[in-house]
Amino acid sequence: MTRQSRTSPAGSERSLHQAYDTALLDLDGVVYAGGEAIAYAVESLAGARAEGMHLAYVTNNALRTPDAVAEHLNELGVPTEAAEVITSAQAVARMISEQVEPGSKVLVVGGEGLRVALRERGLVPVDSADEEGLAAVVQGYGGPDMPWGRFMEASYAINRGVPWYASNTDLTIPQPRGIAPGNGAAVEVVRIATGAEPQVAGKPLPPMHRETVLRTGAKRPLVVGDRLDTDIEGAFNGGVDSLLVLTGIADGAELLRAEPKHRPTYVDRDLRGLLTPQPPVQAVADGFRCGGWTAAAQDGVLELRGEGEALDGLRALCAAAWTEAGDGSCDLDGVKALARLGL
Repeated sequence: MTRQSRTSPAGSERSLHQAYDTALLDLDGVVYAGGEAIAYAVESLAGARAEGMHLAYVTNNALRTPDAVAEHLNELGVPTEAAEVITSAQAVARMISEQVEPGSKVLVVGGEGLRVALRERGLVPVDSADEEGLAAVVQGYGGPDMPWGRFMEASYAINRGVPWYASNTDLTIPQPRGIAPGNGAAVEVVRIATGAEPQVAGKPLPPMHRETVLRTGAKRPLVVGDRLDTDIEGAFNGGVDSLLVLTGIADGAELLRAEPKHRPTYVDRDLRGLLTPQPPVQAVADGFRCGGWTAAAQDGVLELRGEGEALDGLRALCAAAWTEAGDGSCDLDGVKALARLGL
């Protein structure tokens, strides 16, 4: 089965921490949400590291520096060095540095993570569109206290012809109280005011995968994420395997509708999936079986029979939905089937 034609989640007789040398972990929605550790994350990561798996934390959130992210992870009980953190700020700073002269001025619309990443590449962060010799505008997530005036400065510069870059375009970001607007929403504000299109570095685009490989040296990486349109699509674009955990943005209904580039290699409830084998999905005469569940597409509906572990039922449903959809997106009704699973 090729990556492009995946029609079911894969099985693995070995635990994933044994099958892959490096876990490339998203942070928001995978390890923590709004600063608090997600259930089972700390102990699962400790177990994977103890068994020899390398851990790297790959985030589209450009607000904080790698040092700050590592400090936070250590506070949560996840031993981490700054070098193990890769951010979209680093990826976009490298992209800019390859297109402008060393020492160029860059207007920053974002937080300290962007400023540190730019300085690392020999660029000079500035705050005003009126700076003489301004070479670029870069936009990244600035947190809840981002002043509206920053978007105005970006718009002034871009409307004068200054090239525009964005760390990422995630429309949303998980927070303790729910889902909040992400950097992509802020990018839309500037896009409306300028009619321009930024160059984007973050997941799922190649610059972020390139930055990750350069900084980790991973040989058999496994991308671990909670979003189909960034983490899983980024793994697809990079030609590597992926694990979707259901602790953040993506849910069962979205997973069943996934087109090929959004179909993960593995699906699990949380990071405990790193430490366990993945059950196979088998094609049988009356559908697709995983564990005690059998799923099939019948008369415009996804049907589910059996009982057992809910995740096995979801894996079987994915196989039925993805096979029915082929290279497209499944539009069959799976509401009742998902309700049986509590998903």
